[in-house]
Amino acid sequence: MFNWNDLTYFLELARQSRLMPAARRLRVDHTTVSRRIAELEKDLSVKLFDRKPDGFVLTEQGHRLFAIAERIELEAGEIQESIRAAPSAPTGRVRVASMEGIGAFYLAERFAELAEKEPGIVVELVTERHLINLTKREADISISFVPLSGQRLVMRKVGQFRLALYAAPDYIRRRGLPQTVDDLPAHMFVDYVEDLVAIQPVHWLLDVLEPANVAFRSTSMHAQQNAIARGAGIGLLPLFSAKSNPRLIPVLADEVTVTRDIYVGVHEDLEFMGRVKMVLRHLTDVFKRDADYLTKL
Repeated sequence: MFNWNDLTYFLELARQSRLMPAARRLRVDHTTVSRRIAELEKDLSVKLFDRKPDGFVLTEQGHRLFAIAERIELEAGEIQESIRAAPSAPTGRVRVASMEGIGAFYLAERFAELAEKEPGIVVELVTERHLINLTKREADISISFVPLSGQRLVMRKVGQFRLALYAAPDYIRRRGLPQTVDDLPAHMFVDYVEDLVAIQPVHWLLDVLEPANVAFRSTSMHAQQNAIARGAGIGLLPLFSAKSNPRLIPVLADEVTVTRDIYVGVHEDLEFMGRVKMVLRHLTDVFKRDADYLTKL
């Protein structure tokens, strides 16, 4: 009989494809992961992984076990909710992945609202420049500006946000205020670091122009906003962040309108888990409630 605990090591290695990342996720040494996988293969008398130069790849038998182990993982995760939490509200941690800007300037406050209403749920907000892989369980829920692709993912468009050009009074005093879109090429801009843009729709300034004069670049939208507010140049910012700084003045608000859709994604195995369902419902509600805040100056 195999050790049921070994399925945890199997699932993580299958999702990460390498020993070190799997070990970090499990908070053990990589040799432990290797040993537990070897024991599982011995107990089941099957080869679960092919060891390739670029990592561990599931064999046919490994794929079969992966599907079964995922179902076991899901059922195990529901035990506490079904037994201990019933009939009270769902409890537990839900990891939500998103981009840094919307995470810091918008989502953090909305999850604080959820914490007040549902103190049993702890949201872990993970912000990254790249898209999180829900299939590998890097997060339970994803909030992104593009729909994710992957097996057994459920994606929904839940809203939209607008971006507008902004500048600070210091910049306007020095360089003047553009009167038309044709005036923009002569101005200084704040922009992303071009070769480090992981998700192309985030490089939204290109929807307006490719600036010839850039005073400051950053991979961080928060840093860009601070630079714009200090007078470094004009920048394209989401309304949900720019509204937080009264020093920012809209530029050509009627002429320049850029929008992005907001998508919420979840693996279909987690969609109806109580605590995940609660967070998904909250997100749907706040994006609907804040539609004007997100899209109107």
